Amino acid sequence: MTEFLLSVHVLVAIVTVGSITVAASMFPRVALRACGGGEREDGPSGGTGTAVVLHRVCAGYAVAGVVVPVFGVATGAQLGVLTDAWLIVSMALTTLAAAVLGLAVLPGQRRLLALAEGAAPEEEARPVASRLAMLTGVFNLLWAVVVVLMIVRPGSTTGV
Repeated sequence: MTEFLLSVHVLVAIVTVGSITVAASMFPRVALRACGGGEREDGPSGGTGTAVVLHRVCAGYAVAGVVVPVFGVATGAQLGVLTDAWLIVSMALTTLAAAVLGLAVLPGQRRLLALAEGAAPEEEARPVASRLAMLTGVFNLLWAVVVVLMIVRPGSTTGV
């Protein structure tokens, strides 16, 4: 049973968190380009279609991503490690990453989409895109630390 729980936990984490990190990282640049509406080297930028899709990926996978900590806690309970420091820190960082995503990244994406759809000038959208890129970087960094903790498991008797 432990192998099943761990497999679901890891697979869902790869699919959901991986998709969010890529889509969220691409979003500010794509949305800012939509605000500019000018020409690029590879053709006209114009519409917000790609930015809308990237936002939907982030929002949709954020909801699906709830499965990751659920199966993570179930796996931790099976292994008897729920009180280990590395797991507690991982859960705290996961909660913080979820808060950054839900309270800052997704609302920032919606704001930037509204600017793009309202044909706001790029100069008005640039500070929003810069802040959003920074917040996305924080989200990605939190997940990177969680992954390292899951691999290294400091203090674990079964770890490295």
